[in-house]
Amino acid sequence: MARTATPSTPAEEPADRPERRSDGEPAKFGYLGGFDRGPARFAVYELGAGLGDGRGFPNRFLIDVDDGAGPRECCRFTDAPGEAPVWNRAWNGDDWCAWILERARALMPGLGS
Repeated sequence: MARTATPSTPAEEPADRPERRSDGEPAKFGYLGGFDRGPARFAVYELGAGLGDGRGFPNRFLIDVDDGAGPRECCRFTDAPGEAPVWNRAWNGDDWCAWILERARALMPGLGS
């Protein structure tokens, strides 16, 4: 008996995903998930491996925040042990930083719960 191919069902689009990232790219590229705190919605994106000579560079990540005025960059970080995140402007030193990073890391492939 011949097997027939079953048409694949397109992946369901995440309802919480924004349309665009703060860097202007479509949010579908690298979207890992999001979370809320107060009026702010945070979105986490995997940007891919860092540029270099191919010796195992760490993956790079972006956290955007939207409090109703559109997405703005909150933080960039890598999965390299001991490498400090780079917080954008007003977020640098904010009381929410540790919580934001903890939630973002929970969405990272292989590190999430």
